[in-house]
Amino acid sequence: MLDFTSSTDVEDIGAAPSPDAEALDAYSNAVITVADQVGPAVVRVETRGPQGRAGGVGSGVVIAPDGLVLTNCHVVQGAKEVRLADAEGRVMEARRLGEDPDTDLALLRADSARDLPHAALGDSKALRRGQLVVAIGNPLGFESTVTAGVISALGRSLRSRNGRLIEDVIQTDAALNPGNSGGPLVSSCGEVIGINTAVIMGAQGICFAVASNTAQFVLSELIQHGRVRRGFIGVSGQTAAVPRRHARNAGIENASGAMITALEPNGPAALAGLMTLDTIVRADGQAVTGVDDLIRLLNSERIGRKLEIDVLRRGTLRTFEVTPLERPAARAA
Repeated sequence: MLDFTSSTDVEDIGAAPSPDAEALDAYSNAVITVADQVGPAVVRVETRGPQGRAGGVGSGVVIAPDGLVLTNCHVVQGAKEVRLADAEGRVMEARRLGEDPDTDLALLRADSARDLPHAALGDSKALRRGQLVVAIGNPLGFESTVTAGVISALGRSLRSRNGRLIEDVIQTDAALNPGNSGGPLVSSCGEVIGINTAVIMGAQGICFAVASNTAQFVLSELIQHGRVRRGFIGVSGQTAAVPRRHARNAGIENASGAMITALEPNGPAALAGLMTLDTIVRADGQAVTGVDDLIRLLNSERIGRKLEIDVLRRGTLRTFEVTPLERPAARAA
């Protein structure tokens, strides 16, 4: 009887996996673990408009066992009815607890829901570029789709649909498509570190998620107040250049500021003596280089307390004390 097996063949059969294969296997296991852990907490969000007209479809993530769900504001805005469907096909009616168009986030509660699979919000400040992330959602209606990628950049700014700047946005190359909106961006530890919100059409691998720390702030505000409280001084404005000689004479570093183009009658700014064409260059000791800086500074902590605002008026630096009010809905900053 002939033996055709060489010693080399025996060694090949029992050879250890290559380092590349081990790395690929570790990557796969990480994605699989996240999908298994967080996937059951991801829901399909369906809406209907007035007179039962068909609405949109998006995604959401359950963040508490009693049925609290985070999604995008643009997914549910204007909807008369909201329904949720989980990974097992169970359908639940839901109601809106609050919306924040400024960050494109909304909070829902699934009716009569208890002990739902849920995911935890992580700390987005601890993220690093290049970190593995997984997006879970219902792109184009395909249920429970999982895509993976990395964090491409941190601290991005993204313009919301109402024109306000969303700060501290996460950029990722994990593939997102219509229907992913409102779904979670998840770390390899299984924590939700972002709520997927936007893609740049025509670009490949440029997608954005609202950071989990922002979502945590919005969540707490919506639960406590039913809305996100922000300051309001009753001005409209635009970013304008500050002439170098004016900056030098005023002893400031600003190359630009927020020029007031309109004042609300009897608003806080008007009552304090500010005028149109004044250029705001500093508020509460912090430089204001444009309208976005001013909006960012007018947070809930400054409602009801005096705020020192420095403006350039005809090249002269002047200081005014303004007391911001809580911003009414659908008004300028």
